[in-house]
Amino acid sequence: MSERQVRPAPQDVRTVACIGAGVIGAGWVAHFLAQGYDVIAWDPAPEAEERLRALVDAAWPALESLGLAAGADRSRLSVSEDLEQAVAGADVVQESAPEDLDLKIDLLARIDAATPRDVVISSSTSGYTMTQMQVGAAGPERLVVGHPFNPPYLIPLVEVVGGDRTAPDVVAWTSQFFEHAGKSVITMDREVPGFIANRLQEALWREALHMVDNGEATVEQIDASITQGPGLRWAFHGPMLTFHLAGGHGGMAHMLDHFGPSLKAPWTRLDAPELTPDLRDAVVEGVDRSDGRPVQELVAERDRLLIGVMRTLQELRS
Repeated sequence: MSERQVRPAPQDVRTVACIGAGVIGAGWVAHFLAQGYDVIAWDPAPEAEERLRALVDAAWPALESLGLAAGADRSRLSVSEDLEQAVAGADVVQESAPEDLDLKIDLLARIDAATPRDVVISSSTSGYTMTQMQVGAAGPERLVVGHPFNPPYLIPLVEVVGGDRTAPDVVAWTSQFFEHAGKSVITMDREVPGFIANRLQEALWREALHMVDNGEATVEQIDASITQGPGLRWAFHGPMLTFHLAGGHGGMAHMLDHFGPSLKAPWTRLDAPELTPDLRDAVVEGVDRSDGRPVQELVAERDRLLIGVMRTLQELRS
């Protein structure tokens, strides 16, 4: 592990090393280039550079449409054939190797050994916890999960969470960096396999597979049930706020008190938690903390945004 100056402030990062240049890694490269960073990429696969540059070129028109940061230019991408050289001058590292635990453990240990000691190393893992992956690293305190969504150059969400041996200041620094780099960040309070969004996606996916397997719904019906139903609202109101409005003027409290018994109905193969008073109060208080506006105001906002989404989809499909 080489020496270097003190870790830069999140807003002072200039060079990002992207390790792994598949679909997710290339998406990160495109995102960071569009945000005006210098990017150094490494991937051991044959013809990796050619594929990477093609993916960046394909993403660039969409990024131009969104608006590029000052200084953003595809010429600021360099590709190294050597992992150690790729990370040597980086201010932060984003690892995006395939989802194989042994591979992740080994690669993160190699990156840790080759990277200046104050550089944060973030992993794009979609399911493994950092506690699982940091076991081979000599400096596990600077390893953290930065979980994006595909395509990373368009979807703003990134989930940040450390492992048992990750330093709290590294988690805070990583969240601040991603926010400065144009991401919408969820800083998780604790680890859970799959993080937040993937667990919610996976629950929906598994129930969909059950319904197809049992002849209860077709693939077309399942997709339409989301794109023409709750998916339209989820663009601006998440499931919690959606159910809050389902309670009318009584909000989440009324919804839970009225519909709580349906948690035991066979509407899904997932087991529902017991709706204890503590769980009920935690959900109600969480909604109030998240968005304490009156239900009437939220309903008006929902309707206005929903009309906008529907009109936009109609225009794009016409």
